[in-house]
Formats: sequence, structure tokens, C-alpha cells
Amino acid sequence: MPHVFEYALVRAVPRQERGEFVNVGVVVYSAPLDFLGARTHVDERRLRALDPHLDVELLERSLALWCLSCDGAPEAGPVSRTSRGQRFRWLTAPRSTVVQTSPTHTGLTDDPEAELDRLLRALVLLPDE
Repeated sequence: MPHVFEYALVRAVPRQERGEFVNVGVVVYSAPLDFLGARTHVDERRLRALDPHLDVELLERSLALWCLSCDGAPEAGPVSRTSRGQRFRWLTAPRSTVVQTSPTHTGLTDDPEAELDRLLRALVLLPDE
């Protein structure tokens, strides 16, 4: 029986004043299945087209912390001590930084881990990756 899940795209916005972004990940949350996870992929070539001076290494470290936050890893800081739902809401809250999220969307799934991989392939990776 499918369960409700929520997801948001994770976006890199190198120059906020231009409003341009590249999807660099996805975060999935399902309360009924007690699941919160993120997958990321940084396409440096696409990001450099928007900002040749972007600190890609810093972006990758920031995204790694997002994944650790989903896992509740202590290295993620105080947010790791909150519930999965609170972490999802914290991660998807609007912000004015290089890493932002899309509005939250919903769906139904039996397997949120597989859904996470499917969404990454469909919405983040280029067709030939």
C-alpha cells in the first residue's frame, strides 16, 4: 500500500541576483515510513556556466552536510537532535544562500529510497549521466 511522501529539489544558486540555478539534489521525507534522505550530484560544468568563480568545493561540502542532516549524524550539528520531520522542514525552509530548495511536492510510494533515486535521475542528472 503506497504511503505519502514529500520531496524538494535542492538547488545551487551561485548568483542570487540573477535568479539562475542548477538542480544539485533532492530530499525525500515520508512520515509514515519514518524516512528522510537526500541525494546530491554537482555538475561543475553547468555551475561554472552560471558563475565561473563559484567555490564548487565549498558547495560540495555544504551538500554533504545536508545528507548528514538527513541521517541525523552528530557532525551535522544541533539539527541532528531533532525529529526527521523537523529536519525536513528545516532543510526546506526558504533561505537566501547558494543552496536553496524548491517548493515541496508530494507523492505516493512504497519505497522512499527507490523514489529518491528515481527523482535524482529524473530531475537532477542529465539524460546521459
